[in-house]
Amino acid sequence: MKKLFFMNLVFLAAALVATNVFAEEPATRAEVIAKCKEAAEMVLADKEAAIAEIGNPEGRFVWKDTYVFLMDFDGNMLAHPMIPQLTEKGSLLTVTDKNKDKPKLIFVEFVDIAKKNGEGWLWYMWPKPDSREPVDKFTYIRRVGFTDMFVGAGLYH
Repeated sequence: MKKLFFMNLVFLAAALVATNVFAEEPATRAEVIAKCKEAAEMVLADKEAAIAEIGNPEGRFVWKDTYVFLMDFDGNMLAHPMIPQLTEKGSLLTVTDKNKDKPKLIFVEFVDIAKKNGEGWLWYMWPKPDSREPVDKFTYIRRVGFTDMFVGAGLYH
């Protein structure tokens, strides 16, 4: 029941986002990296202001067809502009992607990237904001300095 509620919430928020926020031109890898770097620097400078700005659906970290989110190593979503309810869910480490053949624990992998490499990309399957059909998604993860937090933003293909 809890998982079904979570998925319905994700799809509803994604549909609202698709109709109201995103432009038609897709974001680029370079933009994703630059926005994540900017967000990480803001978190280091003023964590509370960064959480408010990253969580703002009309803020500077929402652009074209993507957005930046902020998490900690325990799998807690600290800021999410499209689905703010995720910040109230606790650890998301048990959530898998939508690959029917071999689901990935995507948030576990995000944490691993942040801890081991400091930054990197992860491929997984996830529905676009205006769909329920999973497609390829590439998310860039960047650790926030030497903290236990990281930011991320993704590209759909």
